[in-house]
Amino acid sequence: VTKFKMPASFKSLLDMQESTEDLAESDFPVQSFKPKVQLPFERIPGRNPRKVEVERRRRLYLTFDIAELLASKGIDSNDLMPRHYDPDNMPPIEETKDTVFPIYLPLKVFDNDEFDCRTPEEWISLGLEPGSSDRKPVPGKALLPTDDVLGHEDPKSHELIYKWIDVGVLDYDKETDLYLVHKSDKGLVRDEQGQPILNGGVTAEG
Repeated sequence: VTKFKMPASFKSLLDMQESTEDLAESDFPVQSFKPKVQLPFERIPGRNPRKVEVERRRRLYLTFDIAELLASKGIDSNDLMPRHYDPDNMPPIEETKDTVFPIYLPLKVFDNDEFDCRTPEEWISLGLEPGSSDRKPVPGKALLPTDDVLGHEDPKSHELIYKWIDVGVLDYDKETDLYLVHKSDKGLVRDEQGQPILNGGVTAEG
């Protein structure tokens, strides 16, 4: 039996190791990235522990990109948004491929939430961290115009280009069935003063 000898350069070897901890600054709560898993908290023999399955699905879902998934089906995300109907500038049938008429129905007409794993209220509640009364934004992606000014003035303009953009979901309106989102900058969701946006943007003054 020999005694284990620690190498003299052990500390330098540790410093060279890459940490698996995400040290990047973020305004999103950690739990907002965790997928919903229908598994018991106590491990069943022969099956993966709950924590392992949650981590595996989290990493799997992070590899998905909605723009790439749509593009693989031949769908241009910019074409999903309805535009103003302009009969004088209709493209010839040869250029429209299989579609004769432009898209004019909003996406919400085709929305189906029967298979959603969470309700809108549950998604929003992911912004609440244990022991805190402030609700942080929840990460998401939204199909938004790249031009914010024209996008607010005329969201159906033919000049607009729509792309899937990382956002922080701030709030949900049950009556209109709409989400309030704010574009995020590398995980940061800040107001004009550079402060994190909490509680859907509602200030202490209301």
